[in-house]
Amino acid sequence: MAKRSGGLRFQPSGGERKAQVPVGKKQKLDIERLANDGRGIGFVDGRSWFVAGALPGEEVEARVLATRAQVVEARTERVLRAVEQRRQPPCIHAGQCGGCTLQHLPHGEQLALKQRSLTEQLQRVAGVQPDEWAAPLVGSEFAYRRRARIAVRWDVKNKHLDVGFRAASSQDIVAIGDCPVLVQPLQTLLRALPAQLRGLDKPQAIGHVELFHGTQSALLVRHTAPLGEADLQRLRAFCSEHAAQLWLQGTGKPEADQQGQKLGYRLEPWSLELQYRPGDFVQVNGQVNQAMVEQALDWMAPHTGERVLDLFCGLGNFALPLVQTVAEVVAVEGVEAMVQRAQANAEDNGLGNAHFFQADLSKPLAEAHWASRGFDAILLDPPRDGAFEVVKGIHRLGARRLVYVSCNPATLARDTAELVAQGYRLKRAGILDMFPQTAHVEAMALFEAS
Repeated sequence: MAKRSGGLRFQPSGGERKAQVPVGKKQKLDIERLANDGRGIGFVDGRSWFVAGALPGEEVEARVLATRAQVVEARTERVLRAVEQRRQPPCIHAGQCGGCTLQHLPHGEQLALKQRSLTEQLQRVAGVQPDEWAAPLVGSEFAYRRRARIAVRWDVKNKHLDVGFRAASSQDIVAIGDCPVLVQPLQTLLRALPAQLRGLDKPQAIGHVELFHGTQSALLVRHTAPLGEADLQRLRAFCSEHAAQLWLQGTGKPEADQQGQKLGYRLEPWSLELQYRPGDFVQVNGQVNQAMVEQALDWMAPHTGERVLDLFCGLGNFALPLVQTVAEVVAVEGVEAMVQRAQANAEDNGLGNAHFFQADLSKPLAEAHWASRGFDAILLDPPRDGAFEVVKGIHRLGARRLVYVSCNPATLARDTAELVAQGYRLKRAGILDMFPQTAHVEAMALFEAS
């Protein structure tokens, strides 16, 4: 007779665990609404499905990409019942390339999605809405990107160089012939680039490539092994043909192939030219960047004689236009190399009343020597992590007006809650459409001391 177990059997808390949905499985779904990242949301067997390329009201066949607990990530394989608002993506690589995820959604609906995302974050996290919503700040829907990173990988087995953009939800490389979101000079460069790179004697030495366009076009070639003279000459001839600078990067920092080459961009309303180097942070959308600076200055309404603080100043994108209006701008950046370039930009443009400092912007600033006199107004443009440590003590700097430029509604909402607790009121807010065809949301907010 078999021995009977005397142990007790327990059912896991929460009931019987469901089997995971296997990657690759196809599932028909009715899509109910959009997530803030632009994916459609549907529900099957108690699980929430987030489906790239799907719109509310549609029935789709989706393929599973990943699962975790009760959440399934998937992409649209077929649209079985489309809604009227769906449009044919202008780019033939949409759905394969990971760069633009909303091309199937009309631009007006993209803006509405971004507006909802900002509104929900401010309400849910900070419990506030602005006194006034500004109209979305928009530029061209396509041909706007003045910077792009091109993925390159040597296929050892097939002895072939893959050139293109990373695929959606994958490390695969999608060969791209045309990219309609690039500015026109970079589209021309991109079309000719794959054949040029494959024609090198040692294409396997290429790590990745970056394209830039400002006052001139530029091509940065990151190489993992020294390039031979013949390959250098080929790259030089290619750049000459396309009126582009050649920059090279081995184990160190990017360097111009020809001594004295400068790369920059202009802010026309202020007759400014800002120099930068590949690797520096530069807004990819030149048209919206200029409109953003104009709007920031309009909202701040700086007066002659005022002292203004610009935090996370970068190359001086806001500081140099500001300093043409006020008595003094103190501009602060965490990266010393950027501080030096911003100072050089001020000097090159003949602006002597902008003063640049390096500081750890993850810490409070009230004790800094340059902050002792206080400020009339503050502008800050932090990275995605926001500026919580700075914001916690910002009332000590005495500013009555504060313009916050954000690339992450979640951290903007968090920092808004702290500013409101310090006595600031959210007077105005609006989205900046810096990245059309994507769900990425940038925003601007104006705060005034109560």
